[in-house]
Amino acid sequence: MERLTLVKVGGKIVEEEDSLSCLLRDFVDIPGYKALVHGGGRLATQLAGRLGVECRIVDGRRITDMETLRIITMVYAGLVNKNIVAGLQALGVNALGLTGADMNLIRSDKRPVKDIDYGYVGDVKEVDARLLAFLIGQGAVPVLAPVTHDGQGLLLNTNADTIAGETAKALAVDFDVTLIYCFEKKGVLLDEGDEDSVIESLDRATFERYAEQGVVRGGMIPKLENAFAAIDAGVRQVIITNTSGIRSNAGTHIY
Repeated sequence: MERLTLVKVGGKIVEEEDSLSCLLRDFVDIPGYKALVHGGGRLATQLAGRLGVECRIVDGRRITDMETLRIITMVYAGLVNKNIVAGLQALGVNALGLTGADMNLIRSDKRPVKDIDYGYVGDVKEVDARLLAFLIGQGAVPVLAPVTHDGQGLLLNTNADTIAGETAKALAVDFDVTLIYCFEKKGVLLDEGDEDSVIESLDRATFERYAEQGVVRGGMIPKLENAFAAIDAGVRQVIITNTSGIRSNAGTHIY
């Protein structure tokens, strides 16, 4: 099978011009087929503040009421997505910006209310890998914003790490997929205070032990859970790294 690299990037990397430029240059140099999934939550929070819309975060997850949904759609599917697309076009890459609603690419269910009502948040139900593979085969480089839909006309805020994992799993039927989670750190750290304490490889048993010990915690736990789910579904490898690790394959490897 042909190789495909799917990069998920978020945080300051996509929100600051210099770091985004570095990312895009490294992304362009990845050999073979590729796709990109992005976040942009801090920009959405900043815009919400300017518009007087309160942002509520519970356990690291955004509560998405209708006003917040409008803002994240503007920021994710508009400003951030099109900045990335334009930057890639300037580097000679035929990028195509998409949300899950475009061509019915990613359909989600609105998250049911249990202990917390997260509002208009989607849990991915289905990715149309056939259509995505066709676009990639035609030379397009998909740039996916973390907005999906329910098939009934409702847009849903959807976790970008989850979109990356679910898309990688769906594409693993047609491609030899490497999934890269790119953020500010060099990888999963053994010591949060030591930027060089990167755990070079991680299996599920070790991850569970580190999670129990508190070595791995917070937002890294769902990121790693997505990574292991992707491996179980046929993704060849997952790498957690920073922008410089995209080309060198440095970082934490999950096989």
